[in-house]
Formats: sequence, C-alpha cells, structure tokens
Amino acid sequence: MEYTHKPIMLNECLEALNIKNGSTVIDCTLGLGGHSEAILKIISPDGRLIGIDRDTNAIEFATERLSKTGTNFSTVHDVFFNIEEIAQRENAIGTDAILADLGVSSYQLDDKTRGFSYMEDYELDMRMDKSQTKSAKEVVNKYSADQLTKVIRDYGEERWAKRIAQFIVQYRQENGSVETTGQLTKIIKAAIPAAARRDGPHPAKRTFQAIRIEVNDELEPLKNALFSMMNVLKPEGRLAVITFHSLEDRIVKQSFRSMVDPCICDRRAPICTCGKKPTGRLITRKPITPSEAELEDNPRARSAKLRVIEKLK
Repeated sequence: MEYTHKPIMLNECLEALNIKNGSTVIDCTLGLGGHSEAILKIISPDGRLIGIDRDTNAIEFATERLSKTGTNFSTVHDVFFNIEEIAQRENAIGTDAILADLGVSSYQLDDKTRGFSYMEDYELDMRMDKSQTKSAKEVVNKYSADQLTKVIRDYGEERWAKRIAQFIVQYRQENGSVETTGQLTKIIKAAIPAAARRDGPHPAKRTFQAIRIEVNDELEPLKNALFSMMNVLKPEGRLAVITFHSLEDRIVKQSFRSMVDPCICDRRAPICTCGKKPTGRLITRKPITPSEAELEDNPRARSAKLRVIEKLK
C-alpha cells in the first residue's frame, strides 16, 4: 500500500505529551503510524510504544513503517475503548503518555471501496474494522424511520433528519434497498430543500457522519474510555485527544472538566462533603487548533481540536 500520511498537529502533540527517551506511550489510534513514528524516534532506544487500531490494514501498514525506526513497539488489533484490558495484557499500566486521534484515517476516506465518501459511488460500508458485521448498508436498510431519524439527528446534528429518514424508507419501499453511497447521496439531496442545500457543507456530510458513528459505535463508549485512559496513566502522565466534530469535543471537554473538578456538592455549600477528589489538571484550557500553514497544506485538519490533561500525583 502506497500512501502519504499527514499526522494532524504533529509538533503540538509531541510537545503536549511531554515525552523523552525511555518513555512508554500508547497511541490509541495507530492509523498509518504518522504520530507513532515521530513518537518512536523521541522515546528510542529505551522507551516503548504500543499502537492500537481496529483496522487490520492500518496495523499492517504501520508495523512496516515503524519497523524502519525501531523494534521497541507492539501493535494491538482492538478498539481503544478496551484500553485498560489492553494495558494489562501489555504490562503497560502506569504509562507516561497516551494519544488518541479520534478522526477517521485519511486512507479509509480515500479508499473508495470502504464506502465512507459521499463524493463517489461505491458500495455502502463505513466499517473501520472490516471483521465486524454491522455496516452502513445494514443501518440504512434495516433501521426504522424513527431509528434513522434519531441517528441522523443525534450524531449528525442534521435539522432535516426526519425528512431524510422518511425519504430513505420511501426509497426502500420503492426500490428494495439502498446499495451504494451514490444512491444514498441522491436520496439525501432530494430530501433537503434546495434553499437549504445552497449554503454550508455538502448536504450529505452530516448524514454520512451520523451513519459512520452509528456503524462504528464511536461515541457511546468514549466517556468511559477517557476515564480508563487516566487509570492507565502514571501520576504526571499526560493524555492528549484530537477531536474532529462538536459531539466528540463536547464529550472530551466535559470529561476533562469532571476530572479536574469532580465535586457534586451544592455550590452554595461551605465545604465539600461528597469526597470526590480531582484526578487531573488541564494543560490546555482552550483547545489547540491547527496553524494556518498546516491548514494550507492539509485542509482536512480544519475542524481538529487538541485537548490535553495531566494526571495528578
């Protein structure tokens, strides 16, 4: 596989992780190994890198890439939601730093056969892990109108969710099923009034995002996973998370805030009686965003936000 990978906010991530030779680092979203390659160069020869990804193709590519830099790494085919179990198996409880880039890998978007893109006409799929059974085709063709409305509204923040769901169900009734990304895109365009299609992003963008999130269960386990990452870190270890849409960023922001200030007492009470203690301190009070130079080189980074927290002693 030939691919040029541009890791998002690479220098910012490396600085945020605060790593050095000898550090142990977990990359929760290995992808094609762009971040991991740079991390491995810093922590070698005495450090250790563990890369996690749900996509076996990504693991194969990244393994070949990283092996040119060093041998002090291991890769794990799993979802990072299971990070505590993974860290136990890898003897990595008390790691120095954790990175999670929550975006879809560019190569997955560019591989038209994976069915992520609304710009081409290929079979509906959208699975990050090809071994899983649920695909976009199942969601689009088997969910009821109410289920589709909820997915598109909640995960896509799409104002026309109900109408799009109705048009999908109507298409199924008339044609049997929706088979390709092109068919789905045409349905979405037909459902959204022309005036609403003129402004803003591509009319199918929000719905495709919503279906992808549903297929890969990207949001529901995220909050628990963030707390699990903190459990895996050693004191003064750092967690850096890159998000790409408001739903992810809201979860990360709120979770970090609760780690810094977990008290649930009435704010009018003179003292805290709940006993909940802070577990982290914010390194970034506002998210770090890509520089203009990076955006010129990589427009896909435009919506990225980096938030960093450090585990307290």
